[in-house]
Amino acid sequence: MNLTVEMWFGLIPLVGLILWFWYDIWYGIPVAFRCISDGTKLPPGYMGIPFLGEMLNFLWYFKFLRRPDDFINSRKYKYGDAEMFRTHLLGKPSIIAYSPELNNMVFNSETLFGQNWPSIELIGQNSLIASEGPAHSRLKTFVAQAMNKPYALRQIALMVQPRIITALHTWAEKGRVVGYDEAKKLTLENIGKYFAHLEPGPKLDILDEFYAKFVKGVRANPIKFPGTTYYKALQDRKKALQIFKEELDRRKKNSSAANEKYDLMEGLIQFRDKDGTKLSDDEVVDNMLALVVGGFESSAISITWALYYLAKYPHVLEKVRNENMLSMKNRKEDMITYDDILELHYTNKVCGYDINTFFKKMHFQNLKRKRKQKRYKIPKGWRVLCWLRYNHVNPEYFEDPLTFNPDRWDNRPQPGTYLVFGGGKRFCAGNKLARIQVAIFLHYLVLGYRWDLINKDADFGFLPNPKPEDGVEIAISKLETE
Repeated sequence: MNLTVEMWFGLIPLVGLILWFWYDIWYGIPVAFRCISDGTKLPPGYMGIPFLGEMLNFLWYFKFLRRPDDFINSRKYKYGDAEMFRTHLLGKPSIIAYSPELNNMVFNSETLFGQNWPSIELIGQNSLIASEGPAHSRLKTFVAQAMNKPYALRQIALMVQPRIITALHTWAEKGRVVGYDEAKKLTLENIGKYFAHLEPGPKLDILDEFYAKFVKGVRANPIKFPGTTYYKALQDRKKALQIFKEELDRRKKNSSAANEKYDLMEGLIQFRDKDGTKLSDDEVVDNMLALVVGGFESSAISITWALYYLAKYPHVLEKVRNENMLSMKNRKEDMITYDDILELHYTNKVCGYDINTFFKKMHFQNLKRKRKQKRYKIPKGWRVLCWLRYNHVNPEYFEDPLTFNPDRWDNRPQPGTYLVFGGGKRFCAGNKLARIQVAIFLHYLVLGYRWDLINKDADFGFLPNPKPEDGVEIAISKLETE
């Protein structure tokens, strides 16, 4: 049958509609038939166009409008109090959850939800972040003991201070620095030293470069094509892994090298579970890469925001400075100790103030079996993305949430509303390590230096991580001593 020109033009709107609702048709129709039998339905939402899903809409809110919270708010206004909506992001059908109750359920229901980063290839199949069940539990127990126990934190507190003192002195000599760039360099050097005795140089530079590509890679569609963001991240991952493979081989060939300095890497090599099973070489290097990359960035972001907020809120800075001056007068040691830090209550409230975190801590969960949540069905295999910032900046849970107010933490937050470090069995194993670095940094910063923002009204960027677009550029100098 020959189609006329008019018939061809008549097909164009139909084809357009099919493409516009492509993923809703592709994923929605099979699930809809399964929902009929039990009286449920898919969560409301729109899944987008072929290949891209809703990535263009996502980028519109994040990069162009600079109003990422409206990505959620616009849908909540449209769909009501559903607590979730369906979409297609980063190459996968997904459910975005934004209520405290639902987030808590996801974090605490390991039998239903398994940790699943957008790309296991990037984070490492054998890493603590990607593992599940008993494998995750045994690794997390070791890592928590290595980084969060008091004896470990006392060692870390002493180890990081010389670099912090030197870094601040160097900043003041320069007079003008970009806070985020310098904080990344500082925290990477500290983490590299404590985790694997890596000194500043080409190896740490490779890890730094990999992290920049890694963050962009997990936010991109997983397309393995030369030139794509994801492909570049995979290539840099190979270079970063090689650093730890070479160090592992060196320690295996030279037994004296393995015992000369104990660090986290050596602990992973010597680790045995209750059955006496040790980690494979792949498990060791995957975990080293994931832990180093995750460890330094969280501290760097926290330092960056502390520089910004303390410069913006001088009354908070004064309280932090007075508390640390009193601590310095009362202590007997030259360097501040972990036990001293525990007494800096107000300073510690500043260290834990990361309300801006929402995308870095967006946990990707992979449903192991279908789940009915209220009247909705979450299909097996779909990702559930816990959008944490929605609760962090929600005035229903925090009064004037975008105002910097460390005293806010005097009142215990409602369960599920503050999940900067995750929750349940997925609570961050290195949370105390991050906090202690920031607390020590603030101690020496507020006692010895003054700084001002170069761009006081800088716009905020939200990808790959939320921060002022200038990276918090500051003019910094030593305080004059009386």
